[in-house]
Amino acid sequence: MSAYDKVLLARAKDRPTGLSYIENIFTGFMELHGDRRFADDPAIVGGLAQLGGMPVTVIAMEKGGDMKDKVRRNFGAPNPEGYRKALRLMKQAEKFHRPVVCFVDTSGAYCGLGAEERGQGQAIAENLVEMAGLATPIVSILIGEGGSGGALALAVADQVWILENAVYSVISPEGCASILWKDPKRVKDAADCLRLTARDMEELGVVERVIPEGEGRDFAPAYAQIKEGLLALLPQLLAMPPEELLEKRYQRFRAF
Repeated sequence: MSAYDKVLLARAKDRPTGLSYIENIFTGFMELHGDRRFADDPAIVGGLAQLGGMPVTVIAMEKGGDMKDKVRRNFGAPNPEGYRKALRLMKQAEKFHRPVVCFVDTSGAYCGLGAEERGQGQAIAENLVEMAGLATPIVSILIGEGGSGGALALAVADQVWILENAVYSVISPEGCASILWKDPKRVKDAADCLRLTARDMEELGVVERVIPEGEGRDFAPAYAQIKEGLLALLPQLLAMPPEELLEKRYQRFRAF
């Protein structure tokens, strides 16, 4: 299977979205809304949940279900208020020493005029800085598309996992082909050059774990593996002194 085939699988319409992972892995999810500055962004959902009796903060990018829902959620392209809402919830988690679990699935942050006027770049940059120093465990899981800084803004974590057919890249293959060769038809060549597949990410040391998806569109085994992995990892991270946790996170990204 080519790299671009993986991109198409990551974008598939029947692929589970962020809310599907929340519903199938956690219990008692209570969604919290708004960034306390401008508005609520439906492209990012977040709140409190239980994982095997452990309280956690869960944040997920959400592309939506039917067409009406996709439009309402801006097809999973967050505005700055979405990133600010996510950061508000992360800072709340830090206050109560709750672990944070993020599900990443976006083609990129929204690049509309309103988003730029409200500080899209600053919102993303602030998330990167604050997550690097957040004194509570963070695990981020790439479940579909991981596009550019819009994805990285929820992926500065102690560990990053990726689904077998998810992708992670600084730019889309279409954008890369248009810039490098002025020819969008060379999208397959671009996908190969970008090294954006889950196996590429594992070989490059960008992710700690690849979650198999199995046959067909049954994601129950993937949900189960993620849940089992989180139940094993989060208590270990919670037991670390904050200074050790932050130093390991720092060294993780310095190693790139």
